[in-house]
Amino acid sequence: MPILKKIVVQDFRNIAFQEMSFSPNVNCISGNNGEGKTNLLDAIYYLSMTKSAFPAPDRCNFRYGTSGFTLGGTYAMENALESRFSIKVQEGEKKLIRDDKAYARLGEHIGELPVVMVSPGDSALVSESGEERRRLSNAVLSQMDREYMAAVQAYTRLLAQRNKILKEQVPDPSLLEVLDARMAAHAGRIYAGREDLARQLQPVVAHYYRLISGGAEEVAIGYKSDLAQATLQDVFASHRERDLAMGYTTAGVQRDDFLFSMNGHPIRRAGSQGQLKSFLVALKFAQYEIMKRRYGFAPMLLLDDVFDKLDLGRISNLIGMVAGADFGQIFITDTDAARLSSIVDRLTEDRAYFTAAGGAFERNA
Repeated sequence: MPILKKIVVQDFRNIAFQEMSFSPNVNCISGNNGEGKTNLLDAIYYLSMTKSAFPAPDRCNFRYGTSGFTLGGTYAMENALESRFSIKVQEGEKKLIRDDKAYARLGEHIGELPVVMVSPGDSALVSESGEERRRLSNAVLSQMDREYMAAVQAYTRLLAQRNKILKEQVPDPSLLEVLDARMAAHAGRIYAGREDLARQLQPVVAHYYRLISGGAEEVAIGYKSDLAQATLQDVFASHRERDLAMGYTTAGVQRDDFLFSMNGHPIRRAGSQGQLKSFLVALKFAQYEIMKRRYGFAPMLLLDDVFDKLDLGRISNLIGMVAGADFGQIFITDTDAARLSSIVDRLTEDRAYFTAAGGAFERNA
């Protein structure tokens, strides 16, 4: 199980330069909003996923006035071995190194440092389009399944080529047929992975939601895809005229969606703010549980402002979940230092406390 022992952050958002050592168990970061707590957790996430937890171009992560950033982490790996990972991002260039050896492809790194992040930004999973939910499924499955990740990458490249042909004044039907056939195998792999993920998530999300909410409501997860009733080639054939008229591909796994419901109704309309927050936390904990089963050890867990919008009863249930399960290294942020310490002190004696201010972090005695 990888454990982050030390991180070095340079020019990442509001963090000019910071070197920090962590507890292998629970790490707590407190401070006011805008001081850099989320940025630190996102830097940790970036070291695992080679991209931010938030959907924005890399240049948005550059500290103001700079043209790039560097992140480095020292991890305790299996058999008490250590590995050093560093990633340097400049305009148009991203380089990742492990133990002084550069990766040939960034995708080779995904899954080496499993991570799950819970943040206020997760609200987009219920309030925004299906793109956010597809992004979550890709993040989960790519860490556990290299073949799935390769299928998504290949399908995305071919989709761009297909859309380019559809925009031509006289699209070549033979080229479209060739692309359709090549995309079909990748689409089938993506569909199978997402369908299986939804099936696995359903009972685990329901379980965690009952623990957090006290079982007051029933939640469910469904999966919607054009491939549920036909192969991709058949789907493309039935949409050919529409695609030609619109100038882009109007059907396929790039339009898949995950359906979240509460008591049989769409959760975005049926749920209160607290219920939505509880559902999102349950969803991420279910992701964590599924990844733990697949790996055989607990991924790193990043909890950003997870206590916000949850009443005291739900917070107590959530902490009971953390205390009672076989969790790995955890990072928690909160604006209320006293609340954070009162919660964590009851969990473990092996913890570290930090205070964030202006992009700088100080370890408390």
